[in-house]
Amino acid sequence: MTNQRHQNKVAITVILFTLFVVMTGYGVLLPVLPFFVERLSLKPEIDQESINFHIGALTAVYPFFQLIFAVIWGKLSDRLGRKNFIIMGLLGFILMQVLIGLSTSLTMFYVARIIGGIFTSAVIPISNAYLSDITSKENRSKVMAWSGAAISTGLIAGPVAGGLLSKTDLHINITMGIFHLDRFSVPFFALIIPGIIALLFVLKILKSKQNMAVATLQIVPASVNRPDGFSLLILLSLSFILQFSVASFETVFSIYAKNDLLFNAYQISIGFMLCGLIMAVFQPMFTSIKTKIISEKGKLLAGFFIMAIALFIFPFMKPYILVYSLIILFAIGGAMIAPQLTAMVSLQDDSNTAKNLSYQTSVNSVGQILGPLIGTWLVGKQVLAPFILSSGLLIISVLAIIWTKRQKKQLVFFTKN
Repeated sequence: MTNQRHQNKVAITVILFTLFVVMTGYGVLLPVLPFFVERLSLKPEIDQESINFHIGALTAVYPFFQLIFAVIWGKLSDRLGRKNFIIMGLLGFILMQVLIGLSTSLTMFYVARIIGGIFTSAVIPISNAYLSDITSKENRSKVMAWSGAAISTGLIAGPVAGGLLSKTDLHINITMGIFHLDRFSVPFFALIIPGIIALLFVLKILKSKQNMAVATLQIVPASVNRPDGFSLLILLSLSFILQFSVASFETVFSIYAKNDLLFNAYQISIGFMLCGLIMAVFQPMFTSIKTKIISEKGKLLAGFFIMAIALFIFPFMKPYILVYSLIILFAIGGAMIAPQLTAMVSLQDDSNTAKNLSYQTSVNSVGQILGPLIGTWLVGKQVLAPFILSSGLLIISVLAIIWTKRQKKQLVFFTKN
């Protein structure tokens, strides 16, 4: 039993590192994307509207293919085991970084993002399913919070790496046929190293066929738990709104900060760094107090409300200190929500954990597709519009949670010790 627990702790560490690496790869692109699009554009005189379109499309094409393939990988992993699909996702991640680093056109950039979306769509839901397999129900929220912290930490490291490494003094300018290597390639090639390390850890440490009975040394019958009265449909709807708002903000912030606030790539990366740092620190903190101060439903309610207020106020604030303060407030709200939603989805049906988590990943992908596309379109029409739209959707989430509470006649937000 003690040996099994040690193995599980090591496996959890490997999974968390894998999630960190993959999300670093996502975050590394965020602060440099507007500049990258300008560099890869075939038209030197490309207008800002076209640049905004490609920023939104390049952001959205990645989760679009995650949407298509996440459920496929999730269902297969429930039957065939988790390890091989995590390996596949890491190989796709490494290939994506190579292709982006060598891109000489927007077409090559799109191809790289598509390949990445197809294969890395396996990593997050199946990694979380693996964590669910080796974790008891009592500790599920805590482990999912650490998963969220690993993801958020990756979102810290990614933008910082992208902002700093793209400003390197290395004078690289190598052309190899249709491929090109220069200073913009450095952040992406740098990520290949941790990607390979994560791959080796997964190959060496994770078991090929992990299942709940073996991992937890318990026989747990399949059941539909519907934790706290939330159906899977409601949880997926809340996940969509959360991801739509976050993805829209991330994409629009890069454009808004560059054009209206006159931030450079490094200042933009600070905003992403703060967001990821707060998410990483506060997610485990909020899950640790779930039975002492505020209920899970109360945290969802408070989180969505805080995010709505932060987004509504955001475009009216120009001083960088206030801008960064609102980003922190926005991230605190997200930290209250994300691990709770993932844990609640994982508890819906013990025999279909990966499938349900892949549904959540697909729904998240829809939000990550529509958020950037609608956000970049709206910001070109009216700078306030994307912020107001997202804050409105977050308020709808607040109302939906209140309605669910009333339906279950559970109006008390706070729990007793």
